[in-house]
Amino acid sequence: MRDSLDDIRRDLRLRIADINGRAARLSPLDIHARLDEVRDVAARAGLCAAEALAERSAQLALLPGCRVAVAQALSHFDDALSAPRVGDRQTILAALATRLH
Repeated sequence: MRDSLDDIRRDLRLRIADINGRAARLSPLDIHARLDEVRDVAARAGLCAAEALAERSAQLALLPGCRVAVAQALSHFDDALSAPRVGDRQTILAALATRLH
């Protein structure tokens, strides 16, 4: 039997893939809204690292250069979904900060 958390992770991966695939055609506000939906689902599932990454990605979507920044942020999403500890949240956000600077 499948774990419901696996279903949520699969759904989030599909949502991120959709955002990545359509990012060039979406407005920054649309990207922000979709990432906020991802953040909400991750928060309700208790996926702290994925929640934090989606929140930060949504913020980046509203800044100049958003397409590059959001793509860099979302490249860490698989790591965030498989992060077993709450402390991994800071590690993933630090890795993102390093890539953006």
